[in-house]
Amino acid sequence: MEKREYTDDYPEKTLYIPGPTEVREDVVAEMAQPMFGHRMDRMTDLYTTIVEDTKEFLGTDNEVVVLTASGTEFWEASTLNLVDENILVPTCGSFSERHANVAERLGKDVDRLEYEWGEAIKPEDIRAELEESDKHYDVVAAVMNESSTGVRNPIEEIGDVVAEYPDTYFVVDAVSALGGDHVDIDAHDIDVIFASTQKAFAMPPGLAVCVVSDEAYEREVGKDSASWYGGFQRTIDYYERKGQTHSTPAIPVMLAYRKQMKYMLDEGHQSRSDRHLEMAEYTREWAHDHFDMFPEAGYESQTVSCIENTQGIDVAATIEQVSDEYDYVFSNGYGSQLGEQTFRIGHMGEHDRDSIEKLTDAIEDVAGL
Repeated sequence: MEKREYTDDYPEKTLYIPGPTEVREDVVAEMAQPMFGHRMDRMTDLYTTIVEDTKEFLGTDNEVVVLTASGTEFWEASTLNLVDENILVPTCGSFSERHANVAERLGKDVDRLEYEWGEAIKPEDIRAELEESDKHYDVVAAVMNESSTGVRNPIEEIGDVVAEYPDTYFVVDAVSALGGDHVDIDAHDIDVIFASTQKAFAMPPGLAVCVVSDEAYEREVGKDSASWYGGFQRTIDYYERKGQTHSTPAIPVMLAYRKQMKYMLDEGHQSRSDRHLEMAEYTREWAHDHFDMFPEAGYESQTVSCIENTQGIDVAATIEQVSDEYDYVFSNGYGSQLGEQTFRIGHMGEHDRDSIEKLTDAIEDVAGL
């Protein structure tokens, strides 16, 4: 690959992709503050603010960890922290399959419960697997929002099932949903749930947010080995002692986080979720008028709509033309499997129904719908 010089003269585009998403101007501006040390009192003030505000927003009594990382970090960390040998991963798209791949690379014994892309995980299948398997599963790991297919899995019901097996922990990848789709973490016994800030939190990329139950923390404490960077004991104990992160964080992004979380608290968890649902319902209605929805009916995502290209439009050309003429950017289908068969609209973060309607109007114009 040859160098392509960054020129800083690119046209501004409005993002309707599954992340990163639009960020408020004053949130971006927070990152331009003068630098300070990550062991200063100012850092304690900053980090304790974002951690405690996140707990308040999510309505959880569990511990919150915010690390400089992609949400991908907690695929790896939760596996190292909780799994001795066996993990059950229901797969229904690219990201759930990748979670299984990560566990395999870490040397764990992975059983997949496989669904066709576009289908949702069924709680009764999880129950049957836990009942009938001759293995003990340390963890059941599920994706809440499979953004490759636009499926929203019923993690609340799955959590209720897993809770019946007290020696099995429930891990949820909510990277593209948390902050835009209400979930009662504590009520459904979710041991670990994690997200990335550049999705429904509507912050710049660079931070991963993880909520950890007391049971998951104690599980790791009792293990012989665990993740070093994303270890629950290491991160939570350091927070309890110092009110800081154990390693140097991306301070500018945390400043942006502090600002944006105040907006999220003002809106409220349920109200923010309701706004995302309104956008999702509008997009589904529009899709049914002109195309069709790809995910199984009743399991559509609240933050990313995956639309089946029943009209056979040139997806790549339409995306390019909408970008050129309107400065709006949406996404094609995920990978070679769905590239032209589907396209995706990210309706998350600070968008609202009116802004989504601007995009769908542009698509109608360019595609001649």
